[in-house]
Amino acid sequence: MSDLTQNLQLAEKYLQRFKDNVTGHFINGEMVTPEGAELFDNPTPIDNSSLGQVVAGTEADMDSACEAAEAAFDEWSNMPGSERKKILHRFADRLAERAEEIAIVESTDCGQALRFMKQAALRGGANFRFFADKAAEAKDGQALHQQDHTNFTVRSAIGPIGVITPWNTPFMLSTWKIAPALAAGCTIVHKPAEFSPLSAAILAEISAEAGFPKGVWNMVNGFGESAGKRLTEHPAIKAVAFVGETVTGTRIMTQGAKTLKRVHLELGGKNPVIVFDDADFERALDAVVFMIYSLNGQRCTSSSRLLIQSGIRDKFLAALTERVKNIRVGHPLDSNTEVGPLIHPTHLDKVMSYMDAAKAEGATIAAGGERLADLGAGNYVAPTLFTNANNQMKIAREEIFGPVLTAISFDTEEEAIALANDTPYGLAGYIWTNDQGRSMRVSHKLQAGMVWVNSENNRNLPSPFGGVKSSGIGRDGGDYSFEFYMETKNVCLAHGTHRVPVLGR
Repeated sequence: MSDLTQNLQLAEKYLQRFKDNVTGHFINGEMVTPEGAELFDNPTPIDNSSLGQVVAGTEADMDSACEAAEAAFDEWSNMPGSERKKILHRFADRLAERAEEIAIVESTDCGQALRFMKQAALRGGANFRFFADKAAEAKDGQALHQQDHTNFTVRSAIGPIGVITPWNTPFMLSTWKIAPALAAGCTIVHKPAEFSPLSAAILAEISAEAGFPKGVWNMVNGFGESAGKRLTEHPAIKAVAFVGETVTGTRIMTQGAKTLKRVHLELGGKNPVIVFDDADFERALDAVVFMIYSLNGQRCTSSSRLLIQSGIRDKFLAALTERVKNIRVGHPLDSNTEVGPLIHPTHLDKVMSYMDAAKAEGATIAAGGERLADLGAGNYVAPTLFTNANNQMKIAREEIFGPVLTAISFDTEEEAIALANDTPYGLAGYIWTNDQGRSMRVSHKLQAGMVWVNSENNRNLPSPFGGVKSSGIGRDGGDYSFEFYMETKNVCLAHGTHRVPVLGR
């Protein structure tokens, strides 16, 4: 039996319940399918057949979830951090036990190659364990001594949190947002993307198995225009953590303004990878290929603009073109697949529109550029490389969010920096050089929230993760997460030695 056949059998086993039963909400500790609810279909990107029906959440559904989160907040936030830690670790244990199921469901639901999803549950568990271990110290602040006073700070959970996650890697991104919120003592209402709702339902199930009190974890399916909008406007929600496109991020800021919501926005990117002449050629080539063509190019930190120095341009682009042509596109449950189908037919159409834009603007399609109809009715596109491009072309300025790379050449370090920064975005940047001084100079001058030198994207949980400019507001990771999910209070204690000013004696 081939591994694809075996994985297809596992998929049938794990997905049958979603096909047989409507996927509803999780509110106040229970799965809920409101009577007479409007439903929407959930197609798989593999062949656009149905994975079942999902409830389209209403404002009333979202109100119920937000009220449940508000009612549970006092109990959860006042629970000792050591007790929250135990529950979060139990949650991580259950993720590990259901790792195979999560990987199969996630791959089928969003089209990501199974080779990248196999570790998703384990990495998600690691996210929960990391923040579980920090739960006991989340309230800790600092002491500031003066001659006549001592100031100290303490932190407290801000309140119920709205978490809105995207469709590209929904499971992993959900754990990044939810784990620190719960460790801080916040309750949550999760609104997953309508294109990939299934792993959110599994997460909600596991929250009940792990022993979270009712109302601590809530999840409402549906569309951004209704359920998502109500979540960002609801007065019980004190902050919104969102991952998605920049246009939606600006709407969330506007919708939350009337209730002065705190927002954390991880938005779009058109991230540069700068390869200098002196770079380690093979390692740089590996990283360039991996960071745009893994996860179907549907990754916010994808290095979608290659800035290649003229001294190695021809050699590097020739090697890159061959690598791109050799990338294996296919069924996401096949262990040999490197690029699977894009999330939805509408997104496939968007990505394909950039092929026409490249031709119209005079760029060369060195590899790919076509839809792979021979793979069936799914949303398959050939990994694509644009060369002979410049930074003013549409393909260099807009986030395509697919397995598509635009290559632009440069001559000098100063030109590379100018090209890298000439974008409305500022999420990530990548530098390949063996010149230590250059790596420091360029790192300081790149307008990006994160820079990797001689490396692909390496996520370090204590380190800050986030962007600048149109790529977002705020940072995830370690104490940076707690700064968002918690309020800081200063307490000033007098020593009894200072002179108190006197009036009217």
